[in-house]
Amino acid sequence: MSNQHNAYLKAMGIDVWVERTPATPLAEKKPQTELPSVQSISAATAEPETSLDIESLDWQALRSIVAECQNCELAKTRSQTIFGAGKQTASLMILGDAPSKEDEQQGEPFSGEPGKLLTSMLKAMGYKRSDVYILNTVKCKTEKNKEPSVDEAKSCEPYLIRQINLLQPELILVLGNFTAQWLLKTKSTLGRLRGQLHYVDGINAPIVVSYHPAYLLRAANEKRKAWEDLQLAMKELKI
Repeated sequence: MSNQHNAYLKAMGIDVWVERTPATPLAEKKPQTELPSVQSISAATAEPETSLDIESLDWQALRSIVAECQNCELAKTRSQTIFGAGKQTASLMILGDAPSKEDEQQGEPFSGEPGKLLTSMLKAMGYKRSDVYILNTVKCKTEKNKEPSVDEAKSCEPYLIRQINLLQPELILVLGNFTAQWLLKTKSTLGRLRGQLHYVDGINAPIVVSYHPAYLLRAANEKRKAWEDLQLAMKELKI
């Protein structure tokens, strides 16, 4: 491994690089199929005509709709929505749970110290933040940075699915326990979901799950596991 990569790993808090293999065999990649509508991925949370409108929106129009959204109680306490940031043709999508208070202040997802760690993680993979697309499942900050509720996630689901359809990523890296369980429709812990590729009906891209940078800042001993997850994503992306 190059000195540059060693420096990136050191920034993540990993002093020595050790090649690891996923604990669980990689799932066989499914053939690409045409993406279905929002209604077919789960029960629609808005009126049918609203969902159909969302499915036809481009990036700019979708951002405008999200900015005015009043679909759940979070709209009452936000100062602005956090739509997403990055390259709109990126091969890698980074998906978190919900914006933090700092994200709301900065106007971008993954700000502050968690954002700095995410930047180091991406550098270890060979990416800059501008090379990927970063967003959250929920577009408004939650009270006291709590995990979003299922109802809040459902309210934002049509927006998220449209963003995925517009981006057409080669891989989605999910960071956070809530989004991992919600997107995969499972109650399995994040620890059990790591180390393998996941597939969801209606989403062509494989999904890799790992720890949220905010959690890694509190549990530095898990950073090596996070690096294993990044290696799995890199292997799938042929980096």
